[in-house]
Amino acid sequence: MTAEMLAAVLIAVAIGAVLQRVSGTGVGLVVAPTLAVLLGPVQGILATNIITAMSGGLITLYVWKYVDWRRYAVLAPAAVLGAVPGALVVRAVPAAWLQISIGALVLLTLVITYLVRTLPHLEGPVTTGLAGTAGGFFNTTAGIAAPAMVVYALVSRWDQRAFAATMNPVFMTMGLVSFLVKVAFGATGPEGLPPWWTLLAVAATVVVATFGGGLVARRVSPGMARALALSLAGAGAVVAIFRGVLALAG
Repeated sequence: MTAEMLAAVLIAVAIGAVLQRVSGTGVGLVVAPTLAVLLGPVQGILATNIITAMSGGLITLYVWKYVDWRRYAVLAPAAVLGAVPGALVVRAVPAAWLQISIGALVLLTLVITYLVRTLPHLEGPVTTGLAGTAGGFFNTTAGIAAPAMVVYALVSRWDQRAFAATMNPVFMTMGLVSFLVKVAFGATGPEGLPPWWTLLAVAATVVVATFGGGLVARRVSPGMARALALSLAGAGAVVAIFRGVLALAG
């Protein structure tokens, strides 16, 4: 990994962690398409899983008292059910198609934000469990569980502050589970795990960005932060799809 590539990765991580601290989503949306382009879809999403786990764990320490642990207790185990088939997909599907699917999944998130008023009202443990399973699958295959979680939050009319807080331990668990399942099923790709020194750099960036996100949260509304995250994610998604199409054509 070149110095320029590492700098781009750390910038994406910093932006994602700040947005995650402010609005509850951001790390996967920003980091996944960026790392899929820079590192390739398999290693990029593997790195995203690690980053999501680290950032989710750190931010949880800041928002612990606002976390809805009852919902977490349903979402987290359900994510494991989705992670296993997700790892099998990563091992079997060509890299170009993974890049295209990653970009398409992010764009799906953008579409969902415009369908808020048309979604039905659904609650209960079954709905929560299905959301967790879908999130675990998407997080393992594309590093992005936000579409499933955002839809669930909307249909269940989940309070924004509780949602933003609870997503951190949820994403921490999903990231860790996705990483472990990929290692267990041999779905880490030919490149293997990211270099250990890049993980140290990422960890330091997450710590600083999480602290900075707390300061930003006092001045920037969650809605504004979410809009910025989706805009950046949309740009990254288009690039990921474009590269995937070029790989198929070439």
